[in-house]
Amino acid sequence: MIFGGAMALFEGIAALAKDDLFLSTRHYVFEFSLTGWGWVHLILGIVIILAGCAVLTGALWGRFFGVVVAGLGAIANFLWIPYYPVWATILVAVNIFIVWALCTGMHREVPDGRAA
Repeated sequence: MIFGGAMALFEGIAALAKDDLFLSTRHYVFEFSLTGWGWVHLILGIVIILAGCAVLTGALWGRFFGVVVAGLGAIANFLWIPYYPVWATILVAVNIFIVWALCTGMHREVPDGRAA
C-alpha cells in the first residue's frame, strides 16, 4: 500500500510539474486540467501512504480506511487512463490488489495446523 501511494504521489508531482510524459486529450468526460489531476493524485498518494502505515500498525480501522482509500485510488487512476494509459492501468491493478488483500485478511495458523 505504501508503494502504491508513493507511485500516486510521484504521478501527482509529475503532473504538477507539467511534464511532457502525458497525453493531451480532447473531449474527455472527466476533463480536468493537468494541474487539477496532479493535486488529486498528490493528495490521494499521501493519504494512501498514511493508510498503509495505519495498516502496518495492525489496527482494524486502518484496514477499513485502506480499503476505502485504495478504492478511491483505483477510481482516480481509471479516470487518469487517457493521460498516461500504461501507468494508470498498472496503478488500477495495484489498487485493486490492495483492496483484495485487505478484504481477505490475514489468516492465523492454529497450533493443530488448521486455519482460523
